[in-house]
Amino acid sequence: MIYNNKKAIVNTNLFDGKEILGLRTVVFGNGKIIEISEFPPEDAEIIDGTGTTLIPGLIDAHVHTSVQFLRDALKFGVTTELEMMGGFTKEGRDKQLKGIYDIADVRSAGMGLTAPGGHPDELIPKGDGIPEFVLKEMERMSEEELKAFLAAHEAQKLEEDAGPDVTTKEGAIAFVRRQVQNGADYIKIMIEEGTVMNAPGLPMIEPAVLGAAVDEAHKLGKIVIAHVLTAEAAKTAVEIGVDGLAHLFIDRPSWTEELINAIAENSVFVTPCLVLNSSIIGNSACHLANDQRVEPKLNEEWKMTMCSCFNTYPGGSMGDNFNNIKDLYDAGIDILVGTDVSVPMPHLGGLAHGVSVHHEMQLLVQAGMKPIDALKSATSVIAKRFSLVDRGLIAEGMRADLLLVKGDPTTNISDTLNIIGVWKEGELYYS
Repeated sequence: MIYNNKKAIVNTNLFDGKEILGLRTVVFGNGKIIEISEFPPEDAEIIDGTGTTLIPGLIDAHVHTSVQFLRDALKFGVTTELEMMGGFTKEGRDKQLKGIYDIADVRSAGMGLTAPGGHPDELIPKGDGIPEFVLKEMERMSEEELKAFLAAHEAQKLEEDAGPDVTTKEGAIAFVRRQVQNGADYIKIMIEEGTVMNAPGLPMIEPAVLGAAVDEAHKLGKIVIAHVLTAEAAKTAVEIGVDGLAHLFIDRPSWTEELINAIAENSVFVTPCLVLNSSIIGNSACHLANDQRVEPKLNEEWKMTMCSCFNTYPGGSMGDNFNNIKDLYDAGIDILVGTDVSVPMPHLGGLAHGVSVHHEMQLLVQAGMKPIDALKSATSVIAKRFSLVDRGLIAEGMRADLLLVKGDPTTNISDTLNIIGVWKEGELYYS
């Protein structure tokens, strides 16, 4: 790929991923940030940033994605998605994404460690062959994309059929080794009994077995993220030594303070996915789907999905979720922006790739975080916790993943949707 020539965004209010630097000129070319200065160079194409804020490309720390969904994410300034279960490991990227540039970058856990019949099996429509939502995605693929997808799907099926018994320590360790061999960037485990998903009694792997898997992942240099939706599951995850929690516990028992102290003491990060918890409780995101900054970028399937919701735990309270966030925030725990967005289906509603990152930041601010800290949670904090050393910051030598917006999201978080330009590795894709 041939990158753009040197460009300079001038007179923009710069949020570099950590702090507001005021009016600056950001010069970039050949995919990288060249310099940050107060004056534009003479040999650059000038982009007037008057009245704007420039922020690093956003990162979604929890998705389940596809080539098309990666395109959808980029429309909203999300330049990296972190897949928490799927096929875009290093091996998968080499097979499926070669020569495709108009998409968000992606990292992946590969397949998640879960018991046979365990979560997320309850969310997958039952039937013969490939699920309908996958068939719809296949219809949109080019011939080359479809060929690569089918090859990856067949390889994954063969691996699952020949896989070890993951309910044993030996099998769980073998599973982790296989994911790492396939190029997994981190490891995902499931601790899900099912009540919050309206499917109580889901099969689960014993904590001691999960602990063995965590230990093996750490030996292999990989961090481990645990799916948890209750305080009890979060407590188990912390006790077995995970590095991060995927989701925020939706309940708020009397011992919540003890749990939060344990999370802090063990330096565990939390990716709350408040947009998901809100949907689980019964709230749609139709108001956002109808926002004129959003609606033109969504197809009818995603509009329908945004206007639907999971509604599997209507007895839950967003007040409890907001209080849990505020306590985590006050304890200095790293909070990461993630959404758990996957496919456009009504029973997985309230979510859409890209736009839900903006919604998540709005909910974090509603819960009590400062707008600038919500922005950090979608940029530099994720990059730090996932060792993405080339992004999440606007600094010399970093990737030129940039989002230019009208207004100032460090004071009004909704301004992140006033998108003027999206650059990935210095290439302008949306304006």
